[in-house]
Amino acid sequence: MLVTLDAPYADTSAADLSFALESAERPALYVLDLDLPTAAQPDGVRLRLRLLGASHQVVLEAADAEFIETVACLPGRHPELPAAVADEESGYRFTARVLHLAPEELVRRTATLRQELADDPYALVGVFPGGPDSITALRARADASGDIGWHTWHAYPQTGELVETETTVRMR
Repeated sequence: MLVTLDAPYADTSAADLSFALESAERPALYVLDLDLPTAAQPDGVRLRLRLLGASHQVVLEAADAEFIETVACLPGRHPELPAAVADEESGYRFTARVLHLAPEELVRRTATLRQELADDPYALVGVFPGGPDSITALRARADASGDIGWHTWHAYPQTGELVETETTVRMR
């Protein structure tokens, strides 16, 4: 789903991003509620993909797991986006990377994301004012093993950065 957002960016570069788990839900500009069927969770897994003025938040609710993942500019918190976070006990894995791209490559990648995700019922792309390349995108998935996950992209045309994150949660 492609949505045009009526709010400016609250963060300006990848260096402003922080990562948090178990923080409260923050005010959202747009929310996509999903129910993902999995082999390990007969009642399914509920995900809320949330576009924030300061990037993204994903809320996972299942019978035996609950997470709130936030990657955003978080007031009062030192900006730090870790390359990886893993919790073997809960089955949670997170990775992040920051790509520094030439302007034409960033334009190409954001255009591809808008095109590929616009009609995906498990995806949400928010386009911020200022141009079609100012986007935050999220895509959820469930795989045959019962794991669920999501991939996100945060584009910062003003700095030539594309932040990619990927999260997997092993569902029991």
